[in-house]
Amino acid sequence: MYDIVFISYNEPNADENWQRLSSRFPLAKRVHGVKGIHQAHIAAAKKCFTNMFWVVDGDAVILDTFDFSYKTKSSDTVHVWRSSNPINDLEYGNGGVKLLPRSMTINMDITKPDMTTSISTKFKPVLEISNITAFNSDPFNTWKSAFRECCKLSSKIIDRQKTDETQQRLSAWCTKGATRLYGEYALAGAKAGAMYGTKNSNNVEALKMINDFSWLKLQFEETYD
Repeated sequence: MYDIVFISYNEPNADENWQRLSSRFPLAKRVHGVKGIHQAHIAAAKKCFTNMFWVVDGDAVILDTFDFSYKTKSSDTVHVWRSSNPINDLEYGNGGVKLLPRSMTINMDITKPDMTTSISTKFKPVLEISNITAFNSDPFNTWKSAFRECCKLSSKIIDRQKTDETQQRLSAWCTKGATRLYGEYALAGAKAGAMYGTKNSNNVEALKMINDFSWLKLQFEETYD
């Protein structure tokens, strides 16, 4: 089995999700509190010994049916599983479990706004659902996750985006789930992120700000204070 790394920062449900994961997979490792998404994944890769390694996000609730048994001969390919979104019911790679090439992750291009596509030009989406991406754990984390994803979608910074899929996902993020837990914050974050991404689609430095959680917290506080 490839090494499994759980990456957490300040997600309110991270400890609970880690206990759930480590109780089933006791050899799983954890990286916590590393500032910067690229830097956290580099730190995770450095903790591993297998040529590929699994990444589980801090807000991911792994399904009981997912067992990390997948094997690949493509040691230079980023694999991304689907997750289930508890706000808008979308099922795609956002927040899903990832299988990453270790050496390429350590040497990734940290200047790109989107971490997943910073590692390799080879990408394989896996249609199986791996987890619930339980990002709606408090108002800020809900808003932040929606903002970041919709900024990526609207700015089209994710390599190999398909226009029809992107528009369908943006529409769902910006219109669905108002009555779900913290749904109003997801809708607000999605709309703000979509606007920011469209406005800054040709400004890489501005787009990189979505990986600065301190900056995102300021944007959130300016909106709600």
